[in-house]
Amino acid sequence: MKTQPGQFHADEPTTSTIDNAAPSNQRGLFITGTDTGVGKTHITCLIARQLIATGVETAAYKPVCSGGIEKNPAKSHGLNDVEWDDIIRLSEATGGKWSDETICPQRFVAPVAPPVAARMEGRTVDFQLLVDGSRRFSGAEVLLVEGAGGWLSPLTEAASVADLAQELKLPVLIVARAGLGTINHTLLTIESIRARGLPIAGVVLNEVIPAGDDISCDTNGDEIQARGGVPVFGIVPHGSKFDLHQGGQPVTIYWQALAGSMTEIKS
Repeated sequence: MKTQPGQFHADEPTTSTIDNAAPSNQRGLFITGTDTGVGKTHITCLIARQLIATGVETAAYKPVCSGGIEKNPAKSHGLNDVEWDDIIRLSEATGGKWSDETICPQRFVAPVAPPVAARMEGRTVDFQLLVDGSRRFSGAEVLLVEGAGGWLSPLTEAASVADLAQELKLPVLIVARAGLGTINHTLLTIESIRARGLPIAGVVLNEVIPAGDDISCDTNGDEIQARGGVPVFGIVPHGSKFDLHQGGQPVTIYWQALAGSMTEIKS
């Protein structure tokens, strides 16, 4: 799909329309990945559904999203004719209680890094807007913040996903591929998060593709846990919508206890 500079413009909130503080009892968890396409949205939705099933009011926030899909390419005339799969899934997982604009205040069409997609539309990614947007979920007890791409992926012209996480000061949950090669990627991500002084909630391994004959899936979690010094909560089998497994058995994680206070976010 081709885009032209200035073709799509989101009806974005401004910082003046956003409250300056999160609810005093609200907690948050920042969900990042070792790469793009590792299943961050899938895991975020899984966590949201599990929390809601236990009676915890839960919201999902994806500060910026790129890679929109035209609903009808032959008749598309603007942003209202574009949808983002991640936003649809996050909205459905949290009961449709928040608008697309609230879930994701900055949305871009091209399937490239957000600052690149923004340049293609004659726009910029507003870092402060992304920070302030985390305060717009009144009534939520837990806010799940999902980054775009991997931990060091570009977010604005100057900032990365890691910079946003550092600003929010929330515990970080790492989503990693379950298969061969994930040990290196995950340990590098752990090292970078620690270098920024952020707490690591743990790691979830996701079977992006069926494990098949990849026997590393049986041992990667133990290796990451031993070498990285962080808990590996288990594997989400390919095609599973709700289950996290350890040793082939479903496990329950108390996600709310892993979340950190939202009150430290700067105004």
